[in-house]
Amino acid sequence: MGTLASLMDLARQSLMANQAALNVTSNNVANQNTPGYTRQVVSLQTRDSVTIGSLTVGGGVYVGQSGISQRDRILEQRVQHQTQVQAQSQALESALTQVQNVFSLSSSATSATTTQLGTAMDSFFNALSTLTANPSDSATRQEVISAANGLANAFNSAATQITQISTNLNQQVSGYVDNVNSLTATIASLNEQISGTSPNGDAGVLEDQRQQAIAQLSKYVGLNQISTENNGITLTTSSGAVLVSGGTAYAMGTTQIAGTTHILAGPTSQDVTQGLTGGYLGGTLEARDQQLPVFQSALDNLAYAIGNQVNQVNAQGLDSSGNPGQALFLLPATPAGAAGSIQLITSNPQAIAAASLGEGPTGNSNALLLAGLATGTIAGGQTPSQSLSTLIGQIGTATVAAQNDNTAQQATLSQITTQRNALSGVSLDEEAANLTNYQRAYEAAAKVFSIVDQMMATALNLGVPTSVS
Repeated sequence: MGTLASLMDLARQSLMANQAALNVTSNNVANQNTPGYTRQVVSLQTRDSVTIGSLTVGGGVYVGQSGISQRDRILEQRVQHQTQVQAQSQALESALTQVQNVFSLSSSATSATTTQLGTAMDSFFNALSTLTANPSDSATRQEVISAANGLANAFNSAATQITQISTNLNQQVSGYVDNVNSLTATIASLNEQISGTSPNGDAGVLEDQRQQAIAQLSKYVGLNQISTENNGITLTTSSGAVLVSGGTAYAMGTTQIAGTTHILAGPTSQDVTQGLTGGYLGGTLEARDQQLPVFQSALDNLAYAIGNQVNQVNAQGLDSSGNPGQALFLLPATPAGAAGSIQLITSNPQAIAAASLGEGPTGNSNALLLAGLATGTIAGGQTPSQSLSTLIGQIGTATVAAQNDNTAQQATLSQITTQRNALSGVSLDEEAANLTNYQRAYEAAAKVFSIVDQMMATALNLGVPTSVS
């Protein structure tokens, strides 16, 4: 009877172990499409054997721990880091594409002459060239005034659109900060739950939820992750400002400095704007603070150089009434902001000083000088067209570089994610094989249980076969 009882106990243990394995497998299948879910396995372990004389008898099987998450901390952190890099390149590409659209650039049209500003510039200098042939013609003079006004408007439009992009980036920064604060609060709460329920081991679903929140957070900001006691995690920004420490989340804040949104982080609310990298925030700040100012400055310099040179040359000549020429364009004292503020001062076509001193109303010497500005080096040793082409080239090159980088970073992220999922993701094929294996093992244990039950009934009836119900 003792031997039969042992056999029944072995069968019972096998039934329980394989039932636990079936439950884990079923849970994996059910959560195959759950974001952030990590595949679990059951730990089946052999019980201690018993030795009687020269005979050693196995003790059966037991479940050491049911539902052990299959995660690799190093792979998870690699995915998080690459997510930060890819999100930054994506945000930068998006911003630069908007700047490219300001000048109506595309992969098939990158010439300065195809842009609105390039067309306006050509129209202005062409009108001046036409004026040299008939300086006293009122219609030709009016064409110059119209073209000059069109050029000023084109500069204004480009500057306004770039400014609007910068304003939109400021608004995005504030929105991203709100998202960061929501996620860090969630992570801090999960830290506290994990420390309370599973301080020394894998926390299963809670840890999945925490890793999913960290993965989402990685899209918004660059992170440094530090494992702490009681299975906790401390998160800091790339510049070292603490975002999460144990069960405490330190919310980011924003402040306006000279119309620009700055980011505050950490227990002391330090300004981390300059050193912040990674994620959408890092890419947005890079575009706003590093790329856009370069393009805006080049546009301002071009507007100021053209307007200033035209004003100087027009002041050297005589208008149609024989009076000294005056400035045609209103400009700021320095190039800063010139593209956004340049305006045509007069709508009077007679204000154009086509003649030089000593010439009559039909003189064109000064008109020749005005038209010559088109081929003169007025901005950084370049002609106006060359200067605009350089700006357009810088924008196009930066945008293409950002696009290529984003494509490469996305490919790298996909590769690392695939490596992580090979370990942590759920494969329905593998789970189907496990399900069949555990089911057959369960059926075998049930068969042993049934046989032992029959044997015990027979033994109790002194060898008389008895049906067991």
